[in-house]
Amino acid sequence: MSEDSADGGTPDVIRLIGVRETPLSVDEVFAAVGDPAAGGTALFVGTVRDHDHARAVSALSYSAHPTVERELRAVMDKVAADLPVTALAAVHRVGDLRIGDLAVVVAASGPHRAEAFEACRRLIDDLKANVPIWKHQTFAGGDDEWVGAC
Repeated sequence: MSEDSADGGTPDVIRLIGVRETPLSVDEVFAAVGDPAAGGTALFVGTVRDHDHARAVSALSYSAHPTVERELRAVMDKVAADLPVTALAAVHRVGDLRIGDLAVVVAASGPHRAEAFEACRRLIDDLKANVPIWKHQTFAGGDDEWVGAC
C-alpha cells in the first residue's frame, strides 16, 4: 500500500492519503493540510491503548482489503463535497502495532474552526464506518477478537 498527494478525486482538497506499515507522523499530516486560506485546522490522532472492554490488550494488528485506498479516497471525496474544507489528509497504519503506537491520523483545514472540526470528525467517523480496515487484538489471557472496519 502506498500514499500519495492528490491525483484524481478532489486534488485541490485531498492532500495526503496513506495506508502503510511504517510509523505515522502527526507533523506530516499537519503539514499536508497547511494552507494560507485556512483559518482553522483540526487533527485527530488514534493510538493503540492497553485495554479494550475492560480487558488488557497484549497485541494488536491491523489488516486492510486491497481496495482500502480507493475506499478512503471515496470517503474523503464525500467529506470534501459536503463541507467547505480547504484541505484533508488521512493516514492509517497496518501490520503489527505496539501499545502507544499511532494507528490513524486525520486532519482537516477550513476557512474557520467550525468547518475544520466538523470535517475532521466526519472524516474519522466515516473512515471507521466505511474503509475496509480490520483490527485483530489479542488479550492478556490469550483470547482474541477481530473488530470490524478500523
